[in-house]
Amino acid sequence: MANIKFGTDGWRAVVGQEFTNENVIIATKAIAKYIEEEFGLEKKILIGYDPRNMAKEFGTLCAEELSKKGFTVLLSDKIIPTPVLAYNAKYYNACAIMFTASHNPPEYLGLKFIPDYAGPATDDITKKITSYLGMDIKNNANGKIEITDFSENYFNRIKEIIDFNKIKTLDKTIIFDGLHSATIGYFDKLLDEYDIKYNSLNMNHDINFGGKMPEPKPPYIDDLIEKVKETKNSIGFANDGDGDRFGVVDETGKWVLPDEIIAMLIMHLKNNKHQDGVLVKTVGSSNLLNKIAQLNEVNIVETAVGFKHVGSAMREFKTLIGGEDSGGLSTGFHIPEKDGILANLLILEMLAYENKSLTQMLEDLYNLAGKKYVKDRIDLKLENDNISKKILDNFKNTNSVEDLIVKSKNKKDGVKLLFNDESWILVRPSGTEPLLRIYIEAESKKQISEMKEKIETFYNKVLLG
Repeated sequence: MANIKFGTDGWRAVVGQEFTNENVIIATKAIAKYIEEEFGLEKKILIGYDPRNMAKEFGTLCAEELSKKGFTVLLSDKIIPTPVLAYNAKYYNACAIMFTASHNPPEYLGLKFIPDYAGPATDDITKKITSYLGMDIKNNANGKIEITDFSENYFNRIKEIIDFNKIKTLDKTIIFDGLHSATIGYFDKLLDEYDIKYNSLNMNHDINFGGKMPEPKPPYIDDLIEKVKETKNSIGFANDGDGDRFGVVDETGKWVLPDEIIAMLIMHLKNNKHQDGVLVKTVGSSNLLNKIAQLNEVNIVETAVGFKHVGSAMREFKTLIGGEDSGGLSTGFHIPEKDGILANLLILEMLAYENKSLTQMLEDLYNLAGKKYVKDRIDLKLENDNISKKILDNFKNTNSVEDLIVKSKNKKDGVKLLFNDESWILVRPSGTEPLLRIYIEAESKKQISEMKEKIETFYNKVLLG
């Protein structure tokens, strides 16, 4: 048995190497054991798959194995985005398994378990599943597979959330880069139904995602950026391979940071849609979110990095919006799982309500905040976990990084050092390799550059010491 490990978004591996029929069957049996123990054989299980190589075939294999164990399995009749399958887990009060590797390189595939609450599986759940790996689970003749179209349930819910007639009033050219992803046939179909005009590109499913990473940010959306630049008064949208992340390009061809979008949507949801609740953000998200939330009297719940932590908090607190800086968001009136289709539509709805360009709204946002927020990241690759731990411990225990005096520390995830001028650094382990991710936020690129030099001097002293 290969080293099958369920991480933040399930188990991922290279197809044909560790992601094989044998290992998928092992993982499927472990999930079957978990569901039988927790809910019984009457619990339905939904299966979906994105456009990746062999995703449908592995999804079908998984469905067959689960039906042998006695479960009723609803297998998607076509490629499906992760948030669509997750919403249907809630709709059917079922568990779900999604075959995707999200934004990872095309040679990867993954298996993601979605519990019936429609959000990422928490650590206690994945630990139980992992403990069942390799167990032999007896067959039961009463199972069956039903080929199912999950799209209509999801569409009906989105139509309850989004004011499409308001979007129709938007005087702007919408450009959708399908990015060869799972959202083709979903985001565009919703626009088609309401006769909302748009231009599109890369609208075919492709196991190699056009030779690029299926991630909706530069440089992977350069086609979209160029299209927006050459199209007057236009705005661009894209999603990652399985449709749970979003990417937006403003009228100038600039990719808009997810934190900026979340900050604007706080105001849209509260002021235009009259929703309330807390902002759920990760410790790695920008202080811009804190500032906008405070100005709009929205309380903040901060979590460790990763949407499984965001989703867990969204289930605990009445939530206005939950999001992370890697391009995932959802709302308290939807599901505790990131949804790139919903994000795209909320942005369009916001623009229609405000009757402003996204460029103008970004300017207004920073004027309201009263300052700029600039972020960057260092990925520090190290020889082994011991060196990684040593450097992290030094950051945890220090009261200064060169001449930067630490005002306070936050240890929700690694350590976040906050300085007197509101700048900060977050140092956290990757969790999968001897690598430290060092996030930095300050008021300018110049200050970021200066902070990088001080950070590098600090950790080099540790390495040499």
